[in-house]
Amino acid sequence: MKSIWDTAGGIRLAIKALDDAGLDLLFRQARTHNGWKPRAVERSTLEQLWELVRFAPTAVNGMPARFVFVTSSEGKQRLKPCLSPGNVDKVMAAPVTVIIGYDTAFWELLPILFPHADDVGALFSENAELAEVTAFRNSSLQGAWLMLAARALGLDCGPMSGFDSERLDRNFFADTTIRSNFLCNLGYGDVKKLYPRLPRLSFEDACTFA
Repeated sequence: MKSIWDTAGGIRLAIKALDDAGLDLLFRQARTHNGWKPRAVERSTLEQLWELVRFAPTAVNGMPARFVFVTSSEGKQRLKPCLSPGNVDKVMAAPVTVIIGYDTAFWELLPILFPHADDVGALFSENAELAEVTAFRNSSLQGAWLMLAARALGLDCGPMSGFDSERLDRNFFADTTIRSNFLCNLGYGDVKKLYPRLPRLSFEDACTFA
């Protein structure tokens, strides 16, 4: 960890920046895992994971993501028929599969999460399309933070689409306002089962200035 000094509003702030080891852990050497070592992920680790993820920024602090940690054989069997064939083996082998969902009625908790604005919930309660888009976008953001936090705790990640969302929602979120976004396996990856790393776009290919 290295320190970078910045000045904001006349106050000298110490901004911490990760060193190369931290950047390697989170980004440069991190891989999408498809194979897993037979090592359990403790509940305490998942609770610690949430303690990090909950600090992720979201619109109006709405925190619309809802996470289902599928760890039991019963839970895996409920999930299995929802998966695309190519995802079945990796999910069944993973110690944890997280269903990252989003609550379209997240606005009901805004009096607690965003207490300084009395009427902000009405923006969403009276506009179902806005509530859906906001919940989906911000749960995606929270899901990305979940993966960063997992890597920071020494876990490997295997995010995926490739599932029947309607069937999954019936199996896990029936009679609720929660919908599925994507899945992510967590555990301790087997490097022997990694595929070669694929190319990435350059700065010039992906980025512009305006």
